[in-house]
Amino acid sequence: MITSPSSLRRSERSRRATLDAALELCTEKGYGRVTVEAIAARAGVSKKTIYRWWPSKGAVLLEAFTEALVGATPFVDTGDIAADLRTHINSAVKLLSSPPYGPAYAGILSEMHHDDALAAAVREQLVDPRVERAVGRLRSAQEQGQIPAGADLPLAVEMLYGPVYYRHVLRKPAQDDATVVALVAHVLRSLGAGVEPTGGPGVDGPGPEGPEPESPGPDRLS
Repeated sequence: MITSPSSLRRSERSRRATLDAALELCTEKGYGRVTVEAIAARAGVSKKTIYRWWPSKGAVLLEAFTEALVGATPFVDTGDIAADLRTHINSAVKLLSSPPYGPAYAGILSEMHHDDALAAAVREQLVDPRVERAVGRLRSAQEQGQIPAGADLPLAVEMLYGPVYYRHVLRKPAQDDATVVALVAHVLRSLGAGVEPTGGPGVDGPGPEGPEPESPGPDRLS
């Protein structure tokens, strides 16, 4: 939520009913047609109760979306950073591609351009904590020697998530499994991790066939 002095006193049943109602209405009517009045009626709570806990419908849907995203995309550590990132990104893509979460988040992103409080809440409740967790997972891989010590981890997180949200915002087709594999491999190679697109062994040195052929010099190009 954005601000809620009484959040500890909230009824969990009413909170859950409110979040579920907001998501259902977003699916049925579209984000733009959802109102706090409609959420209250569907949830069986008063409008006053909603405004006591959330300042806007965007705040309600942000809490619902954040809760779903956190649950669907944990930062697991199996010891294989490439595999873990592929699992994580695929889960995020799947959530964003599924109603009600994809449409709800698209509506939130649109409305935050006109609502400074919602924009701040998106950063504080969703973006900043997720970036911190993602950097933490990359740092763990760095400590395990899977990523070089000098790698720019915050930039790597932007490179991982950027294409996912770019496609979502522009309503382009979501990444398939092969595209996620290529994305993760590209980001890890950019960090100097040398991961193959399949997530296999590093390719920092010559492969089984020996070093790659030397590029032709200027006198060989004619």
